[in-house]
Formats: sequence, C-alpha cells, structure tokens
Amino acid sequence: MTLKFMLWLLAVMLKRARRRKARFREQLEQIDGLDWGIATEDLSIARYYRMNHRAIDSAAGLPVDLDLELRFQDADSAVKVLRRPSPTTFRNALMEGRLRVVGDSRDLDRLQRLLKHL
Repeated sequence: MTLKFMLWLLAVMLKRARRRKARFREQLEQIDGLDWGIATEDLSIARYYRMNHRAIDSAAGLPVDLDLELRFQDADSAVKVLRRPSPTTFRNALMEGRLRVVGDSRDLDRLQRLLKHL
C-alpha cells in the first residue's frame, strides 16, 4: 500500500467517524478543532487535515499554518509506522529519527485521543 493512498484513506476514515461516531464528534468539540498534516521530509508526499465538529477537510500538500506536522524520514518509514499506529510505534520512530514532530506535543496527544475512536 502506498503512502499517498494510505493518507487519502485516512481522510475517508476520519470523515466517516465524524458522521457515525458520537464520541469522535464529542472529542472534536472538546478540542475545538485541529489542523494537522503528514509528510515526508522532502515534502514529495504530503497531506493535511483540517478538523472541527462541523466538518473535516483534507487535501494534498502541507500549508504553513498547521497546528501539528508529522514528518517522516521517507515514505517507507511512514508506511511502517502508520500501519500499526500505537504510542509505542510512534515513540520508537521518534527515538530512531524516522519521525519528527513539528508543533506542540499537546496537539499530538489530542490527535492520538481522537484517533482511538476511528
């Protein structure tokens, strides 16, 4: 599975969770929205997600006004981490230098709480 497809599929899953899962919507309302993105370090593959309780928008690219960015060393590293997205996997990728978080670590915690409800 390619990284571009995985990121597009994540957008579909987020939109579906917002429509169908009340707990996901409640979490979105509590954090008052989150703008975040995933990309490779060279920005050859990038996608951003703008989420609030009214809608979730997603598109290719990485704007400069995001709250949180997850930058992976390369596409293979991203696929390995995103296939099994657990806190341990993220921590190991951070420690090994395959993942760099740009933004506030509190936003990463908020994102992980949201993604539990997918």
